[in-house]
Amino acid sequence: MGLVVQKYGGSSVADAEGIKRVAKRIVDAKKNGHQVVVVVSAMGDTTDELIDLAEQVSPIPAGREFDMLLTAGERISMALLAMAIKNLGHEAQSFTGSQAGVITDSVHNKARIIDVTPGRIRTALDEGNIAIVAGFQGVSQDKKDITTLGRGGSDTTAVALAAALDAEVCEIYTDVDGVFTADPRVVKKAKKIDWIAFEDMLELAASGSKVLLHRCVEYARRYNIPIHVRSSFSGLRGTWVSNEPQGDQQVEHAIISGVAHDVSEAKVTVVGVPDKPGEAAAIFRTIADAEINIDMVVQNVSAATTALTDISFTLPKTDGRKAIDALEKAKAGIGFESLRYDDQIGKISLVGAGMKTNPGVTASFFEALSDAGVNIELISTSEIRISVVTRADDVNEAVRAVHTAFGLDSDSDEAVVYGGTGR
Repeated sequence: MGLVVQKYGGSSVADAEGIKRVAKRIVDAKKNGHQVVVVVSAMGDTTDELIDLAEQVSPIPAGREFDMLLTAGERISMALLAMAIKNLGHEAQSFTGSQAGVITDSVHNKARIIDVTPGRIRTALDEGNIAIVAGFQGVSQDKKDITTLGRGGSDTTAVALAAALDAEVCEIYTDVDGVFTADPRVVKKAKKIDWIAFEDMLELAASGSKVLLHRCVEYARRYNIPIHVRSSFSGLRGTWVSNEPQGDQQVEHAIISGVAHDVSEAKVTVVGVPDKPGEAAAIFRTIADAEINIDMVVQNVSAATTALTDISFTLPKTDGRKAIDALEKAKAGIGFESLRYDDQIGKISLVGAGMKTNPGVTASFFEALSDAGVNIELISTSEIRISVVTRADDVNEAVRAVHTAFGLDSDSDEAVVYGGTGR
């Protein structure tokens, strides 16, 4: 048997009972002949609670100390899990991200992995031990400071370790049975997907599907690491994410893979922009210099009488204030009239590699939204995705309407969410 990397999310290790249940599953994998490396998140809502505590102490905590604080949650989980495994008669060693060789850049709170040098992990495995690694964290290449990888960082840690260790598979354990055609918290009749290609999963992740984060899938595709998404609360087979179906799977490519939604974004509209070359470049250079990622962009046709246009774009709500401040400082140089900010929006996306060869998908998508009484503010498309921005209050109804319109509703049991607060 080969090497397996397993990752357990916060809901899986939310309490002592959860940690003991996870420890038994890990030991079972070891008994089956696998070498096992485990990446673990902080318990339950620990990270959110630490963020709340930091904000009570300092409204703008320093990045270095903030990272030092947040990494405490994973260190608690890894140590407790190692203790639970030892209690079952097997040897386990816990490692922080830096001890595991996760090397990152120097951007605090959202660092990117540069390299993984898992020498200590290999030594632990060669000695017959189970290696437990704290997810979500690493060490900067230049200053050797502790860094964190941002939301979904534990998934990225797991895939990066799987690539560095040449693992057979990276198993992502969560509080649902796999990847579904929509968020089962919103669509009770969502179907579990048995297999999905990296390309489709990347679009779902980028569009708001929370079961896997975009960076994690991107890393897995680059190094061709199959991901198996499954629940730590059940023994059911989950969803395989890979270039090709695994083993005996005979999976037909679906026209539509699923419907994703995201209510974590805001919309900025730059009003009264002179319609001449270089203006859009100046706006987005200002946003880039502020280290803000943007998603959808729409520019209106300029008014004939004024030769002015409006440019709208979406971005994470958490970067909204920073974007407005940066643009206000650059207002004189760019020459726009005003700014509008709206954080009561939501994004709905229809994803499927089959839509590029099936006419009528776009029409059916917009008809479903129209029938549900949902107004559209922005539209963005790719070969395998259609995304729209609507009012935040309309998102859940829009997701359910589109899911039903494309025949994605399950005829059998409703999807089960075993744990987690969704916070």
